[in-house]
Parts: sequence; structure tokens; C-alpha cells
Amino acid sequence: MTAADILAPPKGAGWPSILLARAGEKDPVDLDAATKAGAFLALRKVVTELGPTATIAEVAASGLRGRGGAGFPTGEKWRAAASVEAPRRYVVANGYGADPAVQTDRLLLARDPYAVLEGTAIAAFAVGATEAIIAVRGEASEAVAAISRAVDEAADAGFIGPDAFGPGRDLAVSVRPVQGAYMLGEETVLLKALEGRRGQPEQRPPHPTETGLFGAPTVVQNVQTLAAIPWIVLNGAAAFAQIGSRASPGTILVQVRGHERSGVAEVPLGTPLREIVALGGSAPRGRKLKALLVGGPSGGLLPADALDTPYEFDALRAAGAHVGSGSVVVADDRACTVDLARLLTKFCSDEACGKTIPCRIGTRRLVEIGDRIVEGRPRPTDVQLLVDLSHDVVESALCDHERLATLPLASGMRYFRAELDDHILRSSCPAGVCQPISLAAAAASR
Repeated sequence: MTAADILAPPKGAGWPSILLARAGEKDPVDLDAATKAGAFLALRKVVTELGPTATIAEVAASGLRGRGGAGFPTGEKWRAAASVEAPRRYVVANGYGADPAVQTDRLLLARDPYAVLEGTAIAAFAVGATEAIIAVRGEASEAVAAISRAVDEAADAGFIGPDAFGPGRDLAVSVRPVQGAYMLGEETVLLKALEGRRGQPEQRPPHPTETGLFGAPTVVQNVQTLAAIPWIVLNGAAAFAQIGSRASPGTILVQVRGHERSGVAEVPLGTPLREIVALGGSAPRGRKLKALLVGGPSGGLLPADALDTPYEFDALRAAGAHVGSGSVVVADDRACTVDLARLLTKFCSDEACGKTIPCRIGTRRLVEIGDRIVEGRPRPTDVQLLVDLSHDVVESALCDHERLATLPLASGMRYFRAELDDHILRSSCPAGVCQPISLAAAAASR
């Protein structure tokens, strides 16, 4: 990605830059330039002043929540890993970016790899890990090259490697390009892939903080979460807590796909969807904004009147969406929400690992029902089947992919039921996308 892909905040918005503050550097892997701009000052502070316990306490007090989609409190995760008696611990920086269409994580890795690396090192120091792995999507060549060079430069300078945290306190950091399916965004699946095993989720508990990589306590954090850590250490938990919303402090990267432009923006959590959509443009002249897809392929379809919903973990869940992959896609009135929900469900079904029957078979049946509806051959029981099957898949879920795979259909039925009824009861697609043929019309044409 190029610098043009970073969307500037609106004039006068006053949005702070935490994650992309150094993204404008000509050479993001220039260690001298990065250190002059403040890189590794936070690592020095936690090693020489704070210590592990105070570092975890500061992160917990900041209210930082994981940016990988689930929004789990970061300090709580670190405390859990640090409290387990074990001969070794790991930190895994998750920069895989499961959604192939979203560039947020790989952009951060390419534009400021030292922020991710420093945050990873601080996490390792805090929980007592001696090894850290930065997992990156294999085809994200720019991100892989940048973070790999950054690791080498930092090791040569002594920020990581032997005696990084003092005599006899080492930190080995490696970069692992990972190739695989959408499921690798789930932490237990990613850990299995790093072990060279088949990528399928594990039952939790035990959580990775207890039994993770190679059976050792492991902290798995999204790269955006880790990149925020140095700012918190240097500026304080209280300053971080003042940014964004009370329940979800700080900033987050969002990829906006609008009518006029697309790109990645750093926004404070709690920003209304209206302001995020405005960065890309809502709808062309003569058209109306119809729906927002928030959260990626397993995200929720929200109506135009949901524009005032705050972009933060709890508010989005209540509205029927989620942060997910950090994507907001705008659809105008030419889109068919029924067909869109069907396509998204098909993607989720195709990407399922197949470990549980409700997910493996249930999502496939949901797609078949969707196919019937958009092709103009629905059955009277299809709506109830959608509801019942979705409930069964969610209630028996082993992982978040399974829990969220039905969200496009569920949110579509919640907000766009009239359009679904048009397809089923009147064999018509208001958007003119599906153009189903009613049985009566087909019989009359014979």
C-alpha cells in the first residue's frame, strides 16, 4: 500500500494519531530515524523503571482492549499469562489479517514495524516470555520485508536478542510468514499453524494464556494492540483512557470502502459510523445509502439509520455487527441485502475448518436456503429454517468463526426483513439484482 491509502481525518476533528504517528517516514525501517522519533524509549522505561508488575498494571489501567475483534482487556490477558507457573512463555503478535480484503494490520507492519516490535518486546518483558513470534500473512510481501528488516536492525542494536532485558534475560524474536485460510485469524488456530499442525480451533478453557504455543502460557495479541503499548507507557494510562470511549479507549485502524474513495483511517473508538463513512463517501448523486457491512465477511449488515452507532466493541455488538476485521463497506440502493448476506454466508461456509458438524453442515444448509430464495424458488418454511439453523450453529459454536458466520443473515433479517419478504412472498428483488422468476409466471409462459 502507498501513503495515499491512509485517509486523513476530517479538518478540525482532533483525532489523535497513536498507531500511525510515524507512518509518514520515508524509510520506516530506518532505526536511527525511528529512535529519534521515540522508538524504544518505552521499552527502556519498563526495563529500567517500571518492572513487569507495574507495566501490566499500567496497561490494565489504560483500558486497552484487544484490536483483533474480540475486544478482550489486554491487561487481564497479560496478568493471566504471568501468573501461571511455567518454565517458558511466549508472545505471539498476530499480524495475519484473516480478511484478505482488509489491509489494516499489514499497513501498520509496513509503515511502522518498530511500534509493533517494541510493543511485542514490552509484552514479553511484562509476562516473562523469552521468545516472541510475529505472524504475518505470507503474501503481504511489503509487511514481511519491513518487519523482518526491523527485527534484524533492532537485534543488531541490542534492543532485542541476548541480554535484551539485562544480563541473562534474553528475548528471541522471529518473523513467521503464514499461509492458510480465514480461520487463522482465530488465536488457537494460529497457534496450531505455528506448531505445524492442522489449523482447527481448540475448546476453551484452557485458554492460550494457560496452555498455548507448545503447551506453554502464551499471549496472543493483534499487532494494533501491541503498537499502542509504547504510547501508553510513555504518556500514561490516564492519558490513553481519555481517548475514544469510556468502555473502549484509544484508537483503531478502520478500512473504509466508500463511493468516492477507499483506504485506512485511524479513528478514536466510539466515533459515530457517520463520520467514518464520510471519509469514503456514502452514495453517488441520485442514490441513497442503503446498508453498511461492518466487520468483514462475518460482519453485520446495518441500515442507513444506524449511522449514529458508535464504532466500538459493545455498541456494535448491540446493533448486530462487530469490529471484526476492521472493515466498513458502504452499499447504496443498487445492492440487494438478501444476495449480499447469502454471498457472505457462502464465504464463511467455504472457509469453515470442518471440525464441528453444526458449522460444517449447518452453514452449508444456510447457503442452500439463500440460493433458493435469490433464485426465486423459496419454500414456505425457509425463513423459520434460517432462524432455527442459525441458532443451532451459534449455540454449538466451538470458535468465534462459527459464532459469527450467521451474523450477515441474522442482521439482514433483523433490519431488511421487508426485502427478504419481497423475495419469498412476491418473487421480486427490489434492487433488481436477483430477478427471481415466480412459479406462476414460469407456468404462464409455457
